[in-house]
Amino acid sequence: MVMGPTHAVSGATAWLAGAGATAAVLGYHQSPIELAVYTAVCAGSALLPDLDCSGAVLRNRGGATVARTFGVVSLFVAEVVEKFALVVYRLTSTRHDEKRTNGHRTLTHTWLFNVLLGVGVAALCESVGKPAVIGVLFFTFGLAVRGLMADVARKSGWILVTALSAAAAGLAILTLPADRGYPLLGLAVGAGGVIHTVGDMITRHGCPVIWPIIWRRQRWWEFGVPDAFAVKVDGWFERVILLPALVIGGVAAAAWTIPQVRALVDSAVTTLASQ
Repeated sequence: MVMGPTHAVSGATAWLAGAGATAAVLGYHQSPIELAVYTAVCAGSALLPDLDCSGAVLRNRGGATVARTFGVVSLFVAEVVEKFALVVYRLTSTRHDEKRTNGHRTLTHTWLFNVLLGVGVAALCESVGKPAVIGVLFFTFGLAVRGLMADVARKSGWILVTALSAAAAGLAILTLPADRGYPLLGLAVGAGGVIHTVGDMITRHGCPVIWPIIWRRQRWWEFGVPDAFAVKVDGWFERVILLPALVIGGVAAAAWTIPQVRALVDSAVTTLASQ
């Protein structure tokens, strides 16, 4: 059981809400193509932390949604990430941290990792240019397809996901306004990862988000909500209430990015206030 679709939709909704807020408050407007591209990047990146959940590489089975996106290739990457995360966990844990046999929900589920990842992506794209941008877009678009179109992607397999990702990345690089650079690409990647951790924090497991800061004598303390309020992964609350609410929120946030919609709402509020 996984939260792939919920993570992806939460990433998309968060980016759209942020875009609407910056447009209304700061006057910074993303073009329609920028909005679409960075929303997809944030949606895909909201699955990225689960790259520490590996499966059976040679059998092309198991693992998190992100690990299965590009078949055995992404499963192998997930295996490497999971083992590296486990090494970091063991090297930095205190004697009060629990003993772990795998690296899931450790390094990649920290805020520091995701912030540094976003900064690293931004720096890479700035220094290398379009080849790096295409690579980031291809990878995150694939994750977005796997998360937002979960049923179709699961039935069609990694070949269709890879083809769609390549086509979307090529189209995006041709239509993005190059004169504005790509300052939002790293931000979208980092924000998606942070949004993922927030989603995991409302489940029973929690996340060690403040690593490497020690809390209650543990460096890998998992922050979350009390079990009584925790969301069961793939349970009825996630499927019936949380995911639909995020979709509705995303649609509303997308509408709010349109200047005419904001003007209409402002006019309606002003009219009601004057009555």
